[in-house]
Amino acid sequence: MKEKYFPKEIEAKWQKRWAEEKTFEVTEDPSRPKFYCLEMLAYTSGRAHIGHVSNFTIGDALSWYKRLRGFNVIHPFGWDSFGQPAETAAIKDGTDPEKFTRDAIAYMKWQFQRMGISYDWSREVATCDPEYYKWNQWFFIRMFERGMLYRKLSPVNWCPKEDISLSNEQASGGVCWRCSTPVIQKELMQWFARITDYADQLLDGLTTLEGKWPDRVITMQRNWIGKSLGAHVKFDIPECNESVTVFTTRIDTIFGANAIVLAPEHPLVSSIVEGKRYGAEVLAFAEKLRAEQRGGRAEELEKQGIFTGGHAVNPFNGERIPIWIANFVLIQYGTGAIMAVPSGDQRDFEFSRKYGLPFRQIKLTDDGREIPAEELDAADDGWTTTVNTGEWSGLSSEEANRRMTGYAEEKEIGKGAITYKLRDWGVSRQRYWGTPVPMIHCGECGIVPVPDAQLPVVLPKGVNLRVEGGSPLDHVPEYVNVTCPKCGGPARRDTDTMDTFVDSNWYYFRYCDPHNDERPFDPEKVAYWLPVDQYIGGIEHAVMHLIYTRYWTKVMRDMGLVKFDEPVSRLLTQGMICKETYQCPNPDHDWLFPEQVTAEKTCSLCGRPVNVGRVEKMSKSRKNAVDPIEMIEIHGADALRLFVLFAGPPDKDKEWSDTGFEGAARYLQRVWRLARKWVDRKPGQLETGVEMNVHSRKLRRRTHQIIKRVTENLEERLHLNTCISSLMELTNEIQAFDAEVDKQQAATPAEAAVAREAIEALIRMLTPFAPHIAEEMWEAYGHGSSLAQSQWPGFNEDLAREEEIEVAVQVNGKLRSRLFARAEATEDELREKALADDKVIAAAAGREPNKVIVVPRKLVNVVFK
Repeated sequence: MKEKYFPKEIEAKWQKRWAEEKTFEVTEDPSRPKFYCLEMLAYTSGRAHIGHVSNFTIGDALSWYKRLRGFNVIHPFGWDSFGQPAETAAIKDGTDPEKFTRDAIAYMKWQFQRMGISYDWSREVATCDPEYYKWNQWFFIRMFERGMLYRKLSPVNWCPKEDISLSNEQASGGVCWRCSTPVIQKELMQWFARITDYADQLLDGLTTLEGKWPDRVITMQRNWIGKSLGAHVKFDIPECNESVTVFTTRIDTIFGANAIVLAPEHPLVSSIVEGKRYGAEVLAFAEKLRAEQRGGRAEELEKQGIFTGGHAVNPFNGERIPIWIANFVLIQYGTGAIMAVPSGDQRDFEFSRKYGLPFRQIKLTDDGREIPAEELDAADDGWTTTVNTGEWSGLSSEEANRRMTGYAEEKEIGKGAITYKLRDWGVSRQRYWGTPVPMIHCGECGIVPVPDAQLPVVLPKGVNLRVEGGSPLDHVPEYVNVTCPKCGGPARRDTDTMDTFVDSNWYYFRYCDPHNDERPFDPEKVAYWLPVDQYIGGIEHAVMHLIYTRYWTKVMRDMGLVKFDEPVSRLLTQGMICKETYQCPNPDHDWLFPEQVTAEKTCSLCGRPVNVGRVEKMSKSRKNAVDPIEMIEIHGADALRLFVLFAGPPDKDKEWSDTGFEGAARYLQRVWRLARKWVDRKPGQLETGVEMNVHSRKLRRRTHQIIKRVTENLEERLHLNTCISSLMELTNEIQAFDAEVDKQQAATPAEAAVAREAIEALIRMLTPFAPHIAEEMWEAYGHGSSLAQSQWPGFNEDLAREEEIEVAVQVNGKLRSRLFARAEATEDELREKALADDKVIAAAAGREPNKVIVVPRKLVNVVFK
């Protein structure tokens, strides 16, 4: 070993050797247990930052550990390479989206390779490769043939000036990102997947994931699916000869309804306001609410509404109640209409108080009291006893709910129902940079799939993305105008592209067989590798991706491609790496890089005091992202990996710290010096019965204790930060042992053997966190093959057991003495030792103890009267 640790030199050496020896490439091997470790598909944003490093090093640490435990580990990687940012860049500055994407892939791949992450790059996929998206199209056709896909009119964000559809991001704030024209809603034909057919399966499957997926994710998915049992109730609107149906889970509260509230885009709005004095004002307000809904989440918006001038009739008591429009009612949930019950729903309570809508109390308190509506401070959504509810007054809420649903069905004014918040998934987009929809529209034959032999339908190159009117593909006649594969007549190719969630639904199945050009994957290979044993990604994917991929797996099961229901056994949602932000009040400067801020916290560009932002997740737009390559150049990849894993638990947010990073580098240098000091000392044999001195016995004990602790933390809890803390403890123990040996003339063979056992255990346990330096030290200690072919150190329970423990001895609750006993000493043994203690005997003064309290391994309290 060299005297000094040179991370750049060592890391380059081992990255080259791993690549040449194909160390991380694997194939199916039924004789070995498999482990599929997966981080979520990386988006090709252009540059990776420390947040990416944190995510991917968690998976890499686990992959290394499982390798050392003898598992056949698949740890693949790929690129979520379709999507809007590349197309946006192309529109802004004329960059070809494919070039933007390929350049981003090349740079980010180089970054990850510099990190030394143990990916099997032979399995790499990019979703923008025709060889990959061919199978998106194949799945699309199979689903269409099975009735799992359909088209319908659906509203999209539309810029009337540019004559194009916009994503929610492009319509942020209710205006077009390109020309600032107010965005409107326009109905376009869209493709939808019938995910609602699988709603109950998706819901039931969550039960099997409990304890394996974060509770928070399971709760979010249950809420997203949103299964509700209740009733549909019809309210007539006599003045326009219409009726509106609402869904309620609490029909027992219908006597407390004080309004019908519609979503701003509800189809009945125009009929209700027709001929009304303020009809135009109501319609304008409704459009304003719709624009605000497009710009933000409904639950985050201030509750706003307007009275339409119309009234509906409550079918249970005949009361006329006003019809309002409000921004907290969404057209895509339920029926797009609700009955407001202020005494039973907090949202309705706040809305009614704000707009002065009177209401009645329809519930008793738990102790049987009726609180007048005007005295209520908040709604009560509990199940209690009904009051002021006609013939159903005095019933329990549950019983009233059941009987009133039956009454509604008998009188044909309603019906028991089950609803879901989940809606069919819109899978088409009017953009260029995505998987082309493989369908053809023929005037004679209707919609006809592209024949399998003609797949993939490849995106044309050189498309003008700045055109006005529809999708950019609409303006490529050689792409659009085709022959119908069924009748041979003239036809048009579908110009929509697929939602990028289609790409990420099944990519990890393709990893199992990435070069198959005859089918998406070999089912036998997938049966070996899947389900994924550990999936790692951000909480932002709790719904959408993680629901869609579960759905897609069930679709593939029904196609006969797989035999399991759930694709991911365990899920970890990693925390963010956060850093302080700086913002200048001058809008021309806005967010500042740290180097643009003076020591006095002023902007170096204009001298104005900056706003020091809270510590928040790294973001390029806020200029607080840290480039991993810059950090690698300073202290190396191993120090960077070690720091981000040591900074906190994997599932918690962590704060970036330059001093913490430097501390990680210093620790590795310390390990290097220790290993070098002992590398040439000839060890003896660690045989049973060999006499050892005190410091040797202590180091052996601590070595086996720490092996046990680190193993348990990796196996059961994935507490990587505490694993590293334990390795630092072991390093300290080795240093203390080394200091004791230095007091002698030379180390004995037994001491050298104890040191080597500890250091080699440390090296192997350090491998998941800092693999380059571990490999270099392992080789220096005489091992000819990579640590990837080595074994995780085992621990001996007997050796890990403490030889003696110290137990406090109290007399009447006051500390009097201390005794030493075997770690496994019984309560009787501890009691006997305490009563024989000289200080206890002196305190007893000939008295017999009233009682002796023993807390095993901690204390003995002798109580005298």
